Amino acid sequence: MKQIEVNGKKDGTNILIPCSNLVMGAGDFLRADNMEVAAPILDHYFECGGNVFDTARHYRHSEKAIGIWMKERNNRDQVVIQTKGCHPVRGALDVPRVTPSAIHEDISTSLDMLQTDHVELFALHRDDETVPVGPLMEAMHEEVVKGRVYAIGVSNWELPRIIEANEYAKAHGITELSFNSPNLSLPKVNRPRWENCVSADDAMIRWHEETGLPLFSWSSQAGGFFSGKFTRDNLEDAEMVEVYYSENNWERYDRAKQLAAEKNVTPIQISLAYVLHQSFQTAAVIGPETQNELNSSIQAATIHLTQSEVDWLDLRRDAR
Repeated sequence: MKQIEVNGKKDGTNILIPCSNLVMGAGDFLRADNMEVAAPILDHYFECGGNVFDTARHYRHSEKAIGIWMKERNNRDQVVIQTKGCHPVRGALDVPRVTPSAIHEDISTSLDMLQTDHVELFALHRDDETVPVGPLMEAMHEEVVKGRVYAIGVSNWELPRIIEANEYAKAHGITELSFNSPNLSLPKVNRPRWENCVSADDAMIRWHEETGLPLFSWSSQAGGFFSGKFTRDNLEDAEMVEVYYSENNWERYDRAKQLAAEKNVTPIQISLAYVLHQSFQTAAVIGPETQNELNSSIQAATIHLTQSEVDWLDLRRDAR
């Protein structure tokens, strides 16, 4: 499995954190009471070279499950944990909690659940644009200095706020953002799939190309939009209809099917390969709940796409 590198700091020393370009996401199956099912999938991912596990305080079950798995396998030093904090609490999703105190609180809780003393990657799960970036960056910098976090990032932040946060860090000589985690997929969203979520637009992609900052894409396969389950005349899933049904996405799907047939793979594998063939470092968060789903993603990561094919799939050019 290919790797990307994320800048971090450990014990005051700059380090590079090697991260597999497929990231194991925290599906609902990843629970402490379901380890008979989940553990073999985590084992297979790890055996195939995967080393990054994406989780969050908001996900309820996965941090505890990952902690149990790492302890049983005694492999903590070989694993990269990416967790996230400052998401609104369940039952009060309209109440932002993007604050310095929530940063410290959520990291403490995550470490307890994961049974570890640090995480390699920590991201703010949501943004609150009424909160100045300075105190947030100072709080995350404090966690890096303490050694509880090695690299910091954001998820679901708009580009101007990301730029503002990094400019603050540079001006004050504190830890800068090392990664960004928006949605990036071949099908483009008509609206955010979940409230206050952010998808990478053209401006954000150009910024990543210019800065080289790694991007960890969640929902990289767009909820299985290219799996064959969804068709133009199947309107049963209202959320998917609202989020992904558009003429441009159906054209992308048609092109993905054409290219998949030529390469003897599937359209959803082509959609994952698209995410991994950007002109800057990308990793894709996947959510397999079966060995077959995991093997499909691992195979997709070996597909080679030319830049012309990437542009053609994304409707940026009419021919390959």
